[in-house]
Amino acid sequence: MHHRSDFLVIGSGIAGLSFALKAARHGSVAMITKRQGIDSNTAWAQGGVACVTAEDDSFELHIEDTLDAGAGLCHEDVVRAIVTEGPARIQELIDYGVAFDRQEQNGESVVSLGREGGHSKRRILHSRDTTGREIGEKLLTAAQAEPNITFFEHHYAIDLITTSKLGLASENRCVGIYALDERAGEVITFRSDRVVLATGGCGKVYLYTSNPDVATGDGVAMAWRAGAMIANMEFIQFHPTVLYHPKAKSFLISEALRGEGGILLDKDGRPFMANYDERRDLAPRDIVARAIDTEMKRSGSRCVFLDMRHHSKSFLQDRFPHIYQTCLAHGIDAAVEPIPVVPAAHYQCGGVKTSVDGATSLKGLYAIGEVASTGLHGANRLASNSLLEGAVLAHRASKHIVASIPLERSPQKVRIPAWQSGDAEDVDELVVIYHNWDEIRRLMWDYVSIVRTDKRLQRAATRLQNLKREVHEFYWNFKITADLLELRNLVDVAAVIVESARLRQESRGLHWTLNHPNKEDSPKDTVVTRF
Repeated sequence: MHHRSDFLVIGSGIAGLSFALKAARHGSVAMITKRQGIDSNTAWAQGGVACVTAEDDSFELHIEDTLDAGAGLCHEDVVRAIVTEGPARIQELIDYGVAFDRQEQNGESVVSLGREGGHSKRRILHSRDTTGREIGEKLLTAAQAEPNITFFEHHYAIDLITTSKLGLASENRCVGIYALDERAGEVITFRSDRVVLATGGCGKVYLYTSNPDVATGDGVAMAWRAGAMIANMEFIQFHPTVLYHPKAKSFLISEALRGEGGILLDKDGRPFMANYDERRDLAPRDIVARAIDTEMKRSGSRCVFLDMRHHSKSFLQDRFPHIYQTCLAHGIDAAVEPIPVVPAAHYQCGGVKTSVDGATSLKGLYAIGEVASTGLHGANRLASNSLLEGAVLAHRASKHIVASIPLERSPQKVRIPAWQSGDAEDVDELVVIYHNWDEIRRLMWDYVSIVRTDKRLQRAATRLQNLKREVHEFYWNFKITADLLELRNLVDVAAVIVESARLRQESRGLHWTLNHPNKEDSPKDTVVTRF
């Protein structure tokens, strides 16, 4: 089965939905999502959107905070563009019905602004502690009402289709994708000259993560296999505070709690962040995560604690209702006892290398949102800059792609062969897939997490090469399933992370290695390609 559209968007978070709504003004849009439309990293974002809106704030301060958090690796021109274009994109979200929290000030209703680690001012717009879901639901409702957008839920993108793979002599470019329709059990060819990756991150490559199950690095893996440039994948942000409880799967304790005065305590109830940074509990995430990791290893404790007892129960219930109720459901009343927390993989600061307009090194392919490495985040992401980046890049990419690949131009005649399964058999040993998945996540946690060494990275690289051979054999000998495709993407992304980490011979931001504790004088991006 073939499907043709003017634009093809893979992923349904803030970046993908925002792009689709803008692209629909120019032509037909096919939107691919491997689960339901609301299933994305965006929907899990608790804290909010960082944007300059207050009178005592400024673009220059936001830019300065971002550059500081990025540890010398941000691209200042990109930072400036995204920060200064933020207010217009926030207004678009409001126009779509996104309800940010408001408060009374001098008799007027104004947007309520929170503060998070690394920010010098209160500039976080939020909707209680479920901001991402509020944004995702409003954008999804608008997109579903748009006649030019067709949704393909439960369709798993397998690989990008390029002219080089088809054996064409013309300039290599992306012309579509193959995708598995999980419900029908068949592979569909999606043809488009304008393909946009908005697939989110790769948190599930680690054993402990704040990410939803969909975050398996699909976009980075597909782009890497197609030969696109991948940048800075060694920088994986570990969120300092995920709920530590045997029955709490991947539940994030937002940084906004520390923005409201939350204090980290060791196992004996003593504050410890003053020992690591003058900003204490409001230091950037890489510093806080390493501090917690150090405290846990020093004391042998399995977690540390976040103390919110200086606030009333009514404040916590009103400002953080989802977090408060979830903790309470696990027997923790945050108003009367500290919350047990541990670091977990949270956000990839690298990704498919793009321009500030989302264009990749592969013609016809764009990447926006967490899957992209624009240069905004550098070596460490400033809290709540991600949703801002997704909205701004969607806008810039929509303008750039229409100008660069005009719809008026007749598309090149490209014959794409239908997917062939050949003699592939049904997978008869699912336990092997699950074992490999578990092994990848455990070795990445043990060898490639918050603190690294050359020896650990070498061990990870060696084992991943063996796993890649096993997964490759599975992929070609058995009929594809979602589980097999996710395993294939995870092992490819894990290998890219390790390769990138081994190339960076310094400690900077989120990449902290005991063998190379100093920073290089002239840092540069780590760029890898398959070919």
